[in-house]
Amino acid sequence: MIDSGQCDRAGRRVTLRPVDDDNWRAVADIAPRDDQRTFVPALAARYLVLTMRSDVWTSLAVHADETVVGHVMWGVDDDGSRWIGGMVIDAAEQDRGVGRAAVKTLTDWLAKAGQPIRLSYHPDNTSAAALYTSLGFHPTGAMEDDELIAELTPAPPR
Repeated sequence: MIDSGQCDRAGRRVTLRPVDDDNWRAVADIAPRDDQRTFVPALAARYLVLTMRSDVWTSLAVHADETVVGHVMWGVDDDGSRWIGGMVIDAAEQDRGVGRAAVKTLTDWLAKAGQPIRLSYHPDNTSAAALYTSLGFHPTGAMEDDELIAELTPAPPR
């Protein structure tokens, strides 16, 4: 379990956990709002299949206390940078600070490697852009497919 002490606005502890026999069905059923389907798949199940068929990505279940509320995946690129990809927060759980807490939890954990942390988002996804910018990500000017790449440079270890 990855836990950096982050909570959503309701005070629920947001943790990231391996997708396992106990939670995979709940993770697979995570669905975004209808207006977000331009940017993410209709169900997180697509991301689970991707991580099963890839050596790069690892899926994590996003929990608020003991409830599965989302999915996020991470990977390591050839240059050692860490990537965040495939985040979906269930429609019923959005606008509660869960996504922010999940990204902060994952970036805190990934930053321990001392490598840049990158992610990408569609230029029209203004909600994602606002979230990632508020967490310290800045656009690099590069594109991956039709998405902007943003980067967070972790502070050097003390």
